[in-house]
Amino acid sequence: MFGRVLLFLLACPVILVLTNPIASKLAGPWSEVAIGLGTTIATLLLTLLFVRWEGLRLSDVGAELLLPSWGRLLLGFMIGLAMVAVQTALVCIGGHVRWVRTPGEIGLPVAISFFLYLLLASREELAFRGYPLRRLASTVGVWIAQFTVIVAFVLEHRLGGFSWTTALLGVSAGALLFGVAAIATRGLAVPIGLHAAFNFGQWVIGEKERAGLWRPVIEESFREREDAIGMLSYLFVFGLVTLAFWWWQHKNENLHAKNSDGLQHAASHQTEW
Repeated sequence: MFGRVLLFLLACPVILVLTNPIASKLAGPWSEVAIGLGTTIATLLLTLLFVRWEGLRLSDVGAELLLPSWGRLLLGFMIGLAMVAVQTALVCIGGHVRWVRTPGEIGLPVAISFFLYLLLASREELAFRGYPLRRLASTVGVWIAQFTVIVAFVLEHRLGGFSWTTALLGVSAGALLFGVAAIATRGLAVPIGLHAAFNFGQWVIGEKERAGLWRPVIEESFREREDAIGMLSYLFVFGLVTLAFWWWQHKNENLHAKNSDGLQHAASHQTEW
């Protein structure tokens, strides 16, 4: 089983590498949208292949799309936007950064960016928190599964150009949150919403490579200090939300255990009667 998970984790970046030169021929942001769409579809098909290989269903790896999934996706998206708002507020407390509006239209760039980050989040959650996380969690335990997936997630982002500092701190914190959210909610809708909303929100305030609706202006003499505040506030917000999902998971597990004990107790009395 571990060999199949490793094969899956190796196949996902191969899909990314093969898709990139084909989609990059498109102009502007449509290239990124094509990469997101192509890799998401390919990763979903890969998930179907591995699920069928093991005689499972998409619901067993949290990847089945049901009507309640849309509500969970929206919930995750709202939490993700709130995380961006809280982190930005904490950065503003320093008082040495301000945001200015970038020139240009709003409608089309917002629509394209929203769709792009939703696709990219869907691809990454399918690739890491779907089949690999759920299969490992069911065999070697949740925390070993989380550690394995976090390492794979960090390495992919490092190979994608992220610095070691960002990969080991920022990316790993995100991987832990999305993993805990996937386990707690037993699906990918909430982590996809969280992931997409946080990236989209960061784009809006100019924290991505692509120009957003606003851009931060930082006093040069305070740049290192603001960068440190930004990372600390990021880790604080992600840590807080991770703990909330962890608490939610354990609360549901305890409730389920009590209900099971109650049913067993009632059944034993009925048998004695």
